[in-house]
Amino acid sequence: MTPSLHACRSTIAGGAYVPLDIEYPRDRLLYMMQDSRAQLLLTHSSALQQLPVPDALATLAIDRTEDWADYADTAPDMKLDGDNLAYVISTSGSTGMPKGVAVSHGPLVAHIIATGERYETSPADCELHFMSFAFDGSHEGWMHPLINGASVLVRDDSLWLPEYTYAQMHRHNVTMAVFPPVYLQQLAEHAERDGNPPKVRVYCFGGDAVAQASYDLAWRALKPTYLFNGYGPTETVVTPLLWKARRGDPCGAVYAPIGTLLGNRSGYVLDSQLNLQPIGVAGELYLGGEGVARGYLERPALTAERFVPDPFGKPGSRGYRSGDLTRGRPDGVVDYLGRVDHQVKIRGISGRSARTEFYFTGRRFTTS
Repeated sequence: MTPSLHACRSTIAGGAYVPLDIEYPRDRLLYMMQDSRAQLLLTHSSALQQLPVPDALATLAIDRTEDWADYADTAPDMKLDGDNLAYVISTSGSTGMPKGVAVSHGPLVAHIIATGERYETSPADCELHFMSFAFDGSHEGWMHPLINGASVLVRDDSLWLPEYTYAQMHRHNVTMAVFPPVYLQQLAEHAERDGNPPKVRVYCFGGDAVAQASYDLAWRALKPTYLFNGYGPTETVVTPLLWKARRGDPCGAVYAPIGTLLGNRSGYVLDSQLNLQPIGVAGELYLGGEGVARGYLERPALTAERFVPDPFGKPGSRGYRSGDLTRGRPDGVVDYLGRVDHQVKIRGISGRSARTEFYFTGRRFTTS
C-alpha cells in the first residue's frame, strides 16, 4: 500500500500486519507474502496489478467497492492486550534472505510513549512522515505524534528531492522530521545555499552511521533546537537507543554516538564470555527490557541463537545479541564502532558483503 491515511488506518484495524513496499523486487515481495503466511492482502487496485500475489492469498482493494460487499457495516469487537502480535517486519540481516521479526503491541506502545517523552512532543508539533511503511521506524513516525496531539504530514509515493521537501516543510510548518543521514546532508546543503531554513526544532538521523561532518553541517545550515541520532535493529523495536544533542554538543568521535537507552530498556556492552566490558572498551551490544521482539517468525533455531537469556535481568527475561560492536562512555552514552561479523548496511538495508561477493565472482563479466 502506498503511504497514505489508508495505510495508517489499516495498521490499527486489529489484525497483525506485514507491510510491503511495492518498490521491492517482485521475487522478494512474493517470498515475504509466502513466508509470513499472510491471509489477506490489503492494497489499492493500482498496486494490485503490480504485485505477484500467491494463488492462495485473498485480496482486498480498498478503492474497489465490490471488494467490500460481503463485509459487515460495523467494526468487529476486538480485545487486544500487550502480548498480541502487532506486526511482522521483514529484515535480511545476516542470512541475506528476508526473515520476519514478530513484534507485540506491548513493546511497540512502550516505545511510542518513550519517544514522545524524549522528543518533548506537543500538540504544537507537526512531523513529516518520510520513510517507507515497510520500515519499523514508520510506526513511530505517525503514531507518536498523534498520541501526543500533534499532526502528521505523510509523504506520498513520488520522489521528493531535497528542494521539494524543503518547500513542503515550510508550507506545512513541519517541526519534526526523521531522515537517512545522506538525505539529511543533502537537505542541509540546500539550506546552506538557499538560507531561510524551515522552523524545524527536531531533526533525527536514522538508519545509518552519522559522520561528524554531516552532524556539523546540519547544525550550521538547518539550525534546529535538537539533533537526534537513532539506533536500533528491527529485533529491538525501532530505536532502543537515542542520542539527544543540543547545540554545542560535540560528536566526540568520528561518528555521532547512538545515545542512551530509551524507555524501560536494558543494555550491556559484553565480551565473548558475556562479561561486562569496562567503560571505553569495545564489546558486543546486548539489549533487553520491554523493547524486545518475540523473535523470528517460524524460525525457532534462529530465534534461540539471537534472542538469549538476559544475563543480568530477571529470571526468564530475554535479551537480543545485536552483533554490533560498541563501547560505553563515562556519561552513559554509547558509541557505535561497527559489526562483529561481516554484515554491512547500505541505505538502511543490512546484509552480508560475502553474499554479494559470491554473486559477482560467479559472473563471466567479473575478473576479481
